[in-house]
Amino acid sequence: MAQFPLNYIEPVFRPPSEAHSLILQVTNGCSYNQCTFCDMYTAPQKKFKPKPEADVLAEIDAVAKAPVRKIFLADGDAMVLSSRRLTTILEAIQARMPQVERVSAYCLPSNIKKKSVEELKALRKLGLGMVYVGCESGDDEVLGYVNKGETFASSKAALIKLKQAGIKSSVMILNGLGGRTFSQQHAINSARLMNEAQPEYLSTLVVSFPLGEERFRAGFNGQFEPLSQMELFQEIRTLVEHLELSSTVFRSDHASNYLVLKGTLGADKAHMLDTIDTAIHQPGRIPLRPEWMRGL
Repeated sequence: MAQFPLNYIEPVFRPPSEAHSLILQVTNGCSYNQCTFCDMYTAPQKKFKPKPEADVLAEIDAVAKAPVRKIFLADGDAMVLSSRRLTTILEAIQARMPQVERVSAYCLPSNIKKKSVEELKALRKLGLGMVYVGCESGDDEVLGYVNKGETFASSKAALIKLKQAGIKSSVMILNGLGGRTFSQQHAINSARLMNEAQPEYLSTLVVSFPLGEERFRAGFNGQFEPLSQMELFQEIRTLVEHLELSSTVFRSDHASNYLVLKGTLGADKAHMLDTIDTAIHQPGRIPLRPEWMRGL
């Protein structure tokens, strides 16, 4: 990283679509960090803390001439910062890095509750073009078991407020999050949330536990039964079948996914359902990601 002298507290995560973005760490860790399915910010050095404003501004100065068009504000939920602090950061990027076309960040729905539409509109004018919202599920029962700290209603309110402000949202739903017991309601209620919010982007990831399942299973009182590969396909089919979206870009191509799906909903809904049905009923016809290639 000699080209970009930034002081990261590792590990640092970013969405796959931000692969070519400059990662500007404005906080360390996640302000909530209680979701039982997430191990991203559990390392001892990842205790949540906003990076000092002077340090962030100094790093913007240090990379001011970098040939980048997009910046991703890390870590887990940069939108937890106050509107004043976000305004200072965005104004500095706008003034010192005019080549940057878009700024994005991870976002918890609860972050948006604390900001007015007018505040969000002001951030949009300063370059905040998109946020990645981890809704994970639209089912309140599943959200409770995984200690998400959100509900169908809180997620919907955040997504609608973002749309009113002109900030695009990229929503993540976790395939398999409810296990066998809650698979059907997880898929149907997640689709219902998306239908009511109409996000610009929607992606699915397969829930996985690289550091073990103990904490996650405890939330389900030890009764969690993971889905088999075919059951994951059945769940994603239920989700897609119930989606009624007008122009949402859909992606199920994360490294955790066995079955890659790409398209725009609803234009490509029939094609996606056909692809899923082929994977279910004609094994071997659709190329799947092998187990050794899967990961977070």
